[in-house]
Amino acid sequence: MSNRLADETSPYLRQHADNPVDWYPWSDEALSLARRRQQPILLSIGYSACHWCHVMAHESFEDPEVAAVMNGHFVNVKVDREERPDLDKVYQLSHQLLTQAPGGWPLTMFLDPDTLVPFFGGTYFPRTARHGLPGFRDLLVRIVDVFESRREELSAQGEKVADVLASLDTGPLSGEGEGVADEALLQSARDALAAQYDSADGGFGRSPKFPMPGTLERLLRHWAGTARAGQPDRAALDMVMTTLTRMARGGIHDHLGGGFCRYATDRRWMVPHFEKMLYDNGLLLGLYTDALALGPDPLFELAVTGIVDWLERDMRHPEGAFHAALDADSEGEEGRYYLWRRNEVKRLLTEDEYLVIETLYGLDKPANFEGRWILHRYDAWAGVVSRLSLDTGEAAALWSSAREKMLAARTTREAPALDDKILTSWNALAIHGLAKAAVQLDRPDWLDMARSALDFLRDRLFVDGRLMATWKDGVARHPAYLDDHAFLLQAALTLLGAGWRDEDARLARTLAEALLARFEDTEAGGFFFTAHDHETLICRPKPTMDDAVPPGNAVAARALSDLGHLLGDARYLEAANRTIDWARKAMEAHPAGHCSMLTALEEVTRPPELIVIRGPAGSFAPWLAAARDGYRPRRRVYAIPAAADPRLVPPYLPRLVSADSAGKTTAYRCEGFSCSLPIGAPEALAAELERGDPR
Repeated sequence: MSNRLADETSPYLRQHADNPVDWYPWSDEALSLARRRQQPILLSIGYSACHWCHVMAHESFEDPEVAAVMNGHFVNVKVDREERPDLDKVYQLSHQLLTQAPGGWPLTMFLDPDTLVPFFGGTYFPRTARHGLPGFRDLLVRIVDVFESRREELSAQGEKVADVLASLDTGPLSGEGEGVADEALLQSARDALAAQYDSADGGFGRSPKFPMPGTLERLLRHWAGTARAGQPDRAALDMVMTTLTRMARGGIHDHLGGGFCRYATDRRWMVPHFEKMLYDNGLLLGLYTDALALGPDPLFELAVTGIVDWLERDMRHPEGAFHAALDADSEGEEGRYYLWRRNEVKRLLTEDEYLVIETLYGLDKPANFEGRWILHRYDAWAGVVSRLSLDTGEAAALWSSAREKMLAARTTREAPALDDKILTSWNALAIHGLAKAAVQLDRPDWLDMARSALDFLRDRLFVDGRLMATWKDGVARHPAYLDDHAFLLQAALTLLGAGWRDEDARLARTLAEALLARFEDTEAGGFFFTAHDHETLICRPKPTMDDAVPPGNAVAARALSDLGHLLGDARYLEAANRTIDWARKAMEAHPAGHCSMLTALEEVTRPPELIVIRGPAGSFAPWLAAARDGYRPRRRVYAIPAAADPRLVPPYLPRLVSADSAGKTTAYRCEGFSCSLPIGAPEALAAELERGDPR
């Protein structure tokens, strides 16, 4: 018999619809029931692609004995962290305060029914005690005993937790910081990252290893700044390029189907945690594209095209947006879909094809995952070709045909489950990465994909003029969060730079106005994660720390700064500056943990180099070729057709822009709201840009 989760749109919640546990979604009904019964709430937060969520579900939530204890003594609430990131942020932070340890998924928290403040928590608990963890059923019995016999102590503890959470809601303005200079702060982050860097295998720390796109972007921008100053920090660049190379060669990268898994369990990026998330791949798409702007690299280009192929083949909704994730498991086994046996590969390929695959992906070495092989490149392609004494073209043809055969064979296996909900924020990250890649590799078809996804969000995710966070089976749900607005604003601006559409500019303005009206902390600065009229939770976070995705405050500050300079709107610039001022003390306290905020600081405090091109829509190609050359992280390029809505055109451009109506194309190089004289030819624009940084 199904429980209440059967009526939910979340694939994760539906996975638990047939549990013997009497699950509720997070709702007034569940919270009221807990208060009325004076029973603690057992809050379980996870997501559909999570391996350990599946393990705990199978071991405990499908067990009638465990379910009987849960149903008899708790109000059980199941939450999809992707639909309700607000709840996840609040209770992950609470877990950290209670346990002094990082959280994760599944997150298992026990809440007081009156205050909703947790009094105990953890992540995964096994069915029976092992590895130093208590058995879940025994833990439940102990929790019931403590709740009933020591309620006053728990209430006092809860008050302390609530006080700490309340103190974290807002932070001080920069006047209470240490006054560290910007350059010193950026250098401090770079030095701290260098101390954590794994020079042998790339990445930071030992294991597990996460891609950390925001951290790598910070280092790449740091190198660019030092290079512009004539003293390039080659070590910072090496940290980025080595890490990107090791990831692209590693088992974390799907060498057949494209895309990257969420993280590697080992130091060498060989053994992934196999779920594939839209947000990771959107962020990495943009990062690898930035690296390609430094110069061609076949490995990086393969990573970029692979991500896009995966998005189009496996993740795209028929109407254009992208689904959320692919599961880690298939046929009840983690990673089964991606693993190979040596004889299986031999049967698929010719002798020469197999020789290339064996040498490149290590099938001539011991199996690297439970007696089978995860494809992992141990050497550079050129080294493999040389070792096999093959002609380069012949080797490439063999490699291509072998991969096609292996991918075709893999598609006959039972695929990992697809979480097919549409998330606004994650789609925005994918759109941003796709638009950047489309420009860098001159792929108008990719730009069309990005626009289709944005159009889907604009058409389906606004309800009565308000942006929503999720969409599934024709239903948009959950008022959007800070990340949805900030990431989508950034994506709209990136698309405007890739190719102007008035509707994208209007969307950008709509999102910016919503940020200011619904999320800004007008007293302290910065933006709350939830809107002013959102359900009241035990705290209201204003995230600044780097996480799996960049903090919404960092992206909001960057995007508002960009839009403010484009449209000449000081309100957006002031909000961006207030955000940086508010977050300053946090950045000073832990620079390496605030790489995205530091990049926002760099962008907000230094006006961008803005290149605006006006003229007939078909005239822009040579101008854009000149303006887009190289890795210029502070340069923004917009080619605005003469027919564009004049209300969306930068108002500070000289009046000579009226020459557009006569069919003439003109460019302007602007800093702040001050622009150059009109530039009348692409060659003149190239020469102007060649003269270097105008500041």
